[in-house]
Amino acid sequence: MRCVRLLLGCSSAAELLGTVLAEGPVWITGEGSALYLLDSAGMLRLTASHGLPDWAHERYGLVDPAGELPAAVALRLRRPYLLSPEHTSVDYPNRNAGLGTGMVAVVALPLVVDERPIGVLALALAHRGTVPGRDLDVLETIAGACAHRLHHLLDHGPAHAEPRPADAGPGSAHADARPAHAEPRPPRRTEPGPAPSHPLLSLAVRAAGHGAFERDLVTGESHWDAAAFALAGRPVAPDGAAPELERIVHPEDLPDVRAALAEALAGGGRYRIGYRMLRPGGRVVRVEESGEVMLDVHGRPVRMAGLIADVDHRPAREVGSGPDPAGARTALLLSLTRALSRAVTVRDVTAAVTDVAGPAFGADSIVLDLVDEGRLLPVSHTVYGGPRRAELTRLADLSAPVMQDSLARSAPLFSEPGNRPRATGAPAAWAVLPLVASGRQVGSCLITFAAERAFSREDRTLYSAFAGILAQSLERARLYDTHHHRAGELQRAMLPRTLPRLPGIASAARYLPSTEGMQIGGDWYDLLKLPDGRIGLVIGDVQGHNAEATAVMGQLRSGLRAYATDGHDPAATLARTSRLLAELDTELFATCLYLTLDPADGGLTAARAGHPAPVRIAADATAVELELPGGPPLGVDPGQAYPLATGRLGAGETLLAYTDGLVEDREEDYDESVQRMLGGLELWARQTGPGRIGPAPALERLADLLTLNVTERRSRPDDVALLLLHRVVSPA
Repeated sequence: MRCVRLLLGCSSAAELLGTVLAEGPVWITGEGSALYLLDSAGMLRLTASHGLPDWAHERYGLVDPAGELPAAVALRLRRPYLLSPEHTSVDYPNRNAGLGTGMVAVVALPLVVDERPIGVLALALAHRGTVPGRDLDVLETIAGACAHRLHHLLDHGPAHAEPRPADAGPGSAHADARPAHAEPRPPRRTEPGPAPSHPLLSLAVRAAGHGAFERDLVTGESHWDAAAFALAGRPVAPDGAAPELERIVHPEDLPDVRAALAEALAGGGRYRIGYRMLRPGGRVVRVEESGEVMLDVHGRPVRMAGLIADVDHRPAREVGSGPDPAGARTALLLSLTRALSRAVTVRDVTAAVTDVAGPAFGADSIVLDLVDEGRLLPVSHTVYGGPRRAELTRLADLSAPVMQDSLARSAPLFSEPGNRPRATGAPAAWAVLPLVASGRQVGSCLITFAAERAFSREDRTLYSAFAGILAQSLERARLYDTHHHRAGELQRAMLPRTLPRLPGIASAARYLPSTEGMQIGGDWYDLLKLPDGRIGLVIGDVQGHNAEATAVMGQLRSGLRAYATDGHDPAATLARTSRLLAELDTELFATCLYLTLDPADGGLTAARAGHPAPVRIAADATAVELELPGGPPLGVDPGQAYPLATGRLGAGETLLAYTDGLVEDREEDYDESVQRMLGGLELWARQTGPGRIGPAPALERLADLLTLNVTERRSRPDDVALLLLHRVVSPA
């Protein structure tokens, strides 16, 4: 979403390509990426590029859309066209292309708006095998944002602006803000007068004949196009800002609209609402609002966009047949209750309040304070960043006395329109709700509004009921957080606090708990200094995500460490640890990898008990799994012997050991996930390069990159552990 937001504000094709490479997913490599635009002769002209050699500019600088090059095929098919590494090596055998530049896969994405072709975006990807469907969705979203921004630049750019060269980054070709041979066109005119061009409205430009709207749910900014203002019978606002919901929805319909919005915000996706829209003079028109609530990678609503359509094309004369306001308020409260019931942690509750309750109430901001050791501490800012976070912190400071007073009296407070001068920076209207559960003070909630409003008796009852539900949800969430904080402390106590500094190697490790169940598990790692000067690397995964798995993990870690430091080789160590697990009073089993490394000559000995094979990142930037024969998981067959394998880790090479939570994805085949990880490792190795960065900082960055994809998933059903080991090149 950040990438799309930045793309919709770019001012040139070169800036668009540079933004995709800088802000897009890390598996877009940037090597050999290009952006083509159709010129006045109907040819695809290379307008911006990154990492293309000179010969590629000469050979592919101008592409015939009727030809068979990927850009032409994608434009004709109107869908992404993928080239695998095998295709690039066969169809483009020049060593300066394909695998020679680090391209692992190539995708050509057509740029089309309102059935009008604009150009093609070609990107190199760090995918060795099949590109997952979710990654294709991301690519098409990025291409759509680029297409709409280019469409705007072509139609609304300065009529006499001269093309200026620009770079998308190192190795870029010259790029212009518009195609080199495109004729300038005057801006389009829309009656009744052009609305200000807001970049976020590009998501709804296809809404010919209907009003288009967009709302940023993070900042609270809403925008209409000119057709929407015309539908409401209102003049176009100078900045395109939409009027508040209370001013355009008939009062009898407003509770129903808020309830429907709460449902849409809680689940995301498409929605449809019918209501009566108020026009100046008291007239109304029946409209249907259809749109989509867009979620970020964590499942939180961040944007709404869609259309407002005139249903009967004539004003309604009577409004006495509206819905039951009491029933609508009940429906709204039920929707908010459902949203809060799905929240598990205090952060989840806070997110539900800001994401669902705030927009449903039409609030400008919501400040949530929790009681901590007799004081009120704000927590709302924890779900925001940037200017929004600073604004919430300012509001919390400004409202602290009144929130404390409301909680002390256990009585809600509401502002009254025009009853007293407003303090500098204070909101136009507000409600302060004390949060009390089972007689205990939980916190206080401030709801602010951008315009003055009167709170009816029904409104005050609704807010008070919401406060009671919110207080119960927060009390439950705090107990959950306390329980898991203690469980997390147990988990951390079982793992090494720091990795030991050992001669001849650099190391880095990461552990991420599961986000499902108890959020603790049985993954562990260890780095051992053995008596003979060798180094031991251990990584394992006990079945389950509960306190028992964590306790068993601690016993196995201690037992394996004792067997290893007694001088047993990896095979014998795993055999003894397997017998130990079988003797414990548990039905759990565990996978494990144990290997030893001699830092002096790189000699490796290893054994594996049902665990993923480690990965070697060689000096030539190739990443391959080590061929290690394995045995059953620990505890499954205590009499089973484990085969011992030997090998060598060269100076300057890196070893990655990990648990399956790092790559396992419910939406993707496991082998494909592993291959994609290997492609990413090769990309990192090429970009880092020998001697360009010290091994310790490079390993820390690699550990962050490996866990980045995991942390961006909506859920993490398994915990994750990884351990990186780099054999340092000895100084000459």
